[in-house]
Amino acid sequence: MDVKAVLPPRGRDYRLDLLRGFANWAIYLDHIPNNAVNWVTQKNFGFSDAADLFVFISGYTASFVYARMMLERGTVIGATRLIKRAWQIYVAHVLLFVIYIAEIGYLAQRYHDPNLENEFNVAGFMHNPAETLYQGLLLAFKPVNMDVLPLYIALMVCYPLVLWAMLRKLNLTLLASFLLYLAARHFGWNLPAYPSGTWYFNPFCWQFLFVFGGWFALGGASESISFIRSRAFLWLGGAYLLFALVMTLAGRFPELGQAMPAWLYDAFNPNDKTNLAPYRVLHFVVLAFFVTRFLPREWPGYEWPMFQPLLKCGQQSLEVFCSGVFLAVIAHVLLVEVSGSIWMQILVSIVGIVLMTALAYYRSWSKKVDKAPAKAPAAAKPAE
Repeated sequence: MDVKAVLPPRGRDYRLDLLRGFANWAIYLDHIPNNAVNWVTQKNFGFSDAADLFVFISGYTASFVYARMMLERGTVIGATRLIKRAWQIYVAHVLLFVIYIAEIGYLAQRYHDPNLENEFNVAGFMHNPAETLYQGLLLAFKPVNMDVLPLYIALMVCYPLVLWAMLRKLNLTLLASFLLYLAARHFGWNLPAYPSGTWYFNPFCWQFLFVFGGWFALGGASESISFIRSRAFLWLGGAYLLFALVMTLAGRFPELGQAMPAWLYDAFNPNDKTNLAPYRVLHFVVLAFFVTRFLPREWPGYEWPMFQPLLKCGQQSLEVFCSGVFLAVIAHVLLVEVSGSIWMQILVSIVGIVLMTALAYYRSWSKKVDKAPAKAPAAAKPAE
């Protein structure tokens, strides 16, 4: 095999765990409307948000794990393991889908608020359950806040061929991905959703961020390291992040937005998340380069106790993500039906993160128990 990619060093990259844990916490907070605590998340300070981080890290992780498998055990083995992982994510999505709809139905009855079914886009299921369930299994029907995993599944299913190409023509594959991204934006390509509309995360656009994560893992970061460490990037990248901060805050505070020229404000507000606007991609690329520059792989801070909950949530990402989607609904209903005070916002935010972290620690412990070798039975004492 004529391999051109450069695999990362063996061993766990705790940067990925740390950032993926942060992304899971941020997605949970962002899924709770009218929650002041979500002002601490990335979406309020720039064009990209935790969803971009989640997709990028997913592409990065899939690439270095399964690329090594393809090289050491063969392309077929690596490709089938990728499909197996996609199937595991699909099963998790279906389970969450069923629980999510039951949860909303129960809460709507419990608080006598049928509007919840419309708010979370599950009213169609109540009126036509068979067809809606069928469309849900096809990933066409997605309740509110359940768009990320279908995107992840679609990208993983298509990724074996992409990864095979990246191992041979890394930069050319990234270029092809970028051209698909541009074509999808230009021609309006997207997948249809049920009962109407299109996917919230356009897979033809978001695939570029996933592939960029793979490119980053398989040598792109090392190829770009001289630029990443340059003074020019430090100033230009910093200036762009500052610009993104100002434009994002302009969308949050009308007074600031009104002080800007209309043509400038309208170019960035509202932020085009569905089709992954170019300014959003650039913002994330700059952030990824800054993290590479300032957060080394061997940083001793990963051992600090304060970071252990984030690391653990990143290591058990799928379970933590699913629990966050479930808990965000409860948190939202509590804020609407019980109290929307700032103290309640803080309470539901903290309790949700604590429960997600507890689940992560439990899953970590459970996996260790499952992998632990069985103790040999004690030898019987000889009869006297």
